[in-house]
Amino acid sequence: MPWIGRLKLKAQLFCEQETAMGPGKADLLEAIDREGSISAAGRAMGMSYRRTWLLVDAMNRCWVEPLVDTTPGGGAGKGAQLTDCGRKVLDAFRALEAELATVAQAGALGRLEALMAPAPRPAKAASRELSAAASSEA
Repeated sequence: MPWIGRLKLKAQLFCEQETAMGPGKADLLEAIDREGSISAAGRAMGMSYRRTWLLVDAMNRCWVEPLVDTTPGGGAGKGAQLTDCGRKVLDAFRALEAELATVAQAGALGRLEALMAPAPRPAKAASRELSAAASSEA
């Protein structure tokens, strides 16, 4: 998720209600490509085995072709690899992130940042009292 100044960009593409691609899934595809294994990629990213497989399954269901191909087992010729479609989707998504960053740097972001305080001011007494009242009611 690239930061440009104070702006955090997070591009996500949806296939109906399912997140088809986002920064985390792109990172996972890169890890699978590097590790040659879905489970090893998940471990490298600090994700559970189940979570990793669920993300791969979602990606494989949301595109015209699967993004990851698997061959069960360990050893030579086993594991996981990106398909041609997976490489194209990953490359296009990273290019989209770069284009969004370029657009964000052109003009409007600078105008917004010029109007932003360097840090939040302390909460006013009334705001603190409302917060205290709300927490005591909970």
